[in-house]
Amino acid sequence: MRLTGGMWRSMRHFTGLVLALVLLASLFFAGCWGTERIIGLHGHALTSTEGLTAVGAVAGTGLLLGFLLAMPRVSALATGLPGLVLLGWSALVAAHSSYAVRYLPLAGSTFAKGLTDLLFSGVLAMLGAAMIIPLVIPGRWRRRDVAQDEDEMDDLDVHAALGLTP
Repeated sequence: MRLTGGMWRSMRHFTGLVLALVLLASLFFAGCWGTERIIGLHGHALTSTEGLTAVGAVAGTGLLLGFLLAMPRVSALATGLPGLVLLGWSALVAAHSSYAVRYLPLAGSTFAKGLTDLLFSGVLAMLGAAMIIPLVIPGRWRRRDVAQDEDEMDDLDVHAALGLTP
């Protein structure tokens, strides 16, 4: 089955929506858990197994975020939607901090404690602001035309058949 330009774009944005959910889950479960563990260590024994695991969780979440921000073929929804959620939650903290704490998912867990630390320190607002940048870059909403990609592939095949490629 051949995907047309419109079908490809909608599939790309659907994939972006799925990646947004994956990123939100990663931020909440790995990022917040790791942050809470690092804060709990108070800088001591960061080289212990628990400390390295926590740093790895935070670093892995950062790598996922970085890849999704940097890859131009990934839909802007992948980072934009979680960024809007983080900014909205940060705005709720500014307006009514008691509501922001009351509606935390899995309240009382290590994940929620890490989320509270990141939320009240302003780190989530900063992350959210960075994550929405792809939403305002027009090139992230458009993908190169599929037919243009196929024409370039045909040209490469012709050049290879003629022995013109190095």
